[in-house]
Amino acid sequence: MMSASDKFENATEDLKGQAKEGIGKATGDSKTQNEGTAEQLKANAKDTFENAKDKVADGFSSAKDKLTGKDK
Repeated sequence: MMSASDKFENATEDLKGQAKEGIGKATGDSKTQNEGTAEQLKANAKDTFENAKDKVADGFSSAKDKLTGKDK
């Protein structure tokens, strides 16, 4: 399962990206804006990967339980 610290780290990275993007928009600095957008995409990709990993692990656990009779 995705740990609380991983969730916090990803959320922090996303918020930093949003702030950076906003500063870039406000100042007309496209480089800073693009960096902020990239940071958000990176955080979202990490979340998506962690969630997929959790679903696969849950699926294997469920299959194992069914095979061993622990699902009852």
